[in-house]
Amino acid sequence: MTKVLIATEKPFSKSAVEAIRKVTETAGYELALLEKYTEKKQLLDAVADADALIVRSDKVDADVVDAAKRLKIVVRAGAGFDNLDLKACTAHQVVAMNTPGQNANSVAELVFGLLVFGVRNFYNGTSGSELKGKKLGILAFGNVGRNVARIAKGFGMDIYAYDAFCPAEAIEQAGVHAVSSQEEMFDICDIVSLHIPATAETRQSINHDLVGRMKKGGILINTARKEVVDEAGLIRLMEERTDLMYITDIKPDADAEFAEKFAGRYFATPKKMGAQTAEANSNAGIAAANQIVGFLEQGITKFQLNK
Repeated sequence: MTKVLIATEKPFSKSAVEAIRKVTETAGYELALLEKYTEKKQLLDAVADADALIVRSDKVDADVVDAAKRLKIVVRAGAGFDNLDLKACTAHQVVAMNTPGQNANSVAELVFGLLVFGVRNFYNGTSGSELKGKKLGILAFGNVGRNVARIAKGFGMDIYAYDAFCPAEAIEQAGVHAVSSQEEMFDICDIVSLHIPATAETRQSINHDLVGRMKKGGILINTARKEVVDEAGLIRLMEERTDLMYITDIKPDADAEFAEKFAGRYFATPKKMGAQTAEANSNAGIAAANQIVGFLEQGITKFQLNK
């Protein structure tokens, strides 16, 4: 019998697991669970006889793929996929996928929860400001970026976006101003929201000089990946400019230094919260299960990453 393994250090909700079970067992597959594991060896042992694997932020590296002798497909339940070793998957003829869009609304809503918290001075009792009329820059106009734009319209914000891989015409058709570069966005906007993946091109690209282009009172918000921010450069900039604020859903390596130096201008969630809703949790898991069934039964590779 085909075996699907859910391996999650941070488990899905019980309802999400049951929904995944319904999809897999309807297809005639066996579903196995490895939850809250504490050692890599537990994962290596569990994947040994798995035909398909569903993970969240769990690392699927060369060791894992090598240990999974029967593995045909691994699906990361979420949009990011830097926890998957795509080269190792390709070398072992394992199809790697993600589930883009399933967490998009959850992340977008968090952006505005954090922004309202920030512009109201973290609810410290002092007078803050409003989002209405502010210029919002969205860096990358994918599933999350589009949802951020949708919500921003309700706040009455002036919305700009830049995406190297999305035509300006598509951005304008969504009712958003397209800018020609990252630099132009930081020049124009009061707030810039990051939605770029961590790639060779983007790592530490949000640096001292780029963020330094922002006008007085600028806010940088990051619900993407911590690796895209040059932490040392941002610290130096915030020391130079006491008007800038940094809010992030991904705790920086230098969190203690940020918190000590920039009280009232810096906030990081205790852990990554973007996809931490019941709806996103369930949606991504069910999508992963459906993609596995679609691939194994019909060869559907729509969301394959290692082409």
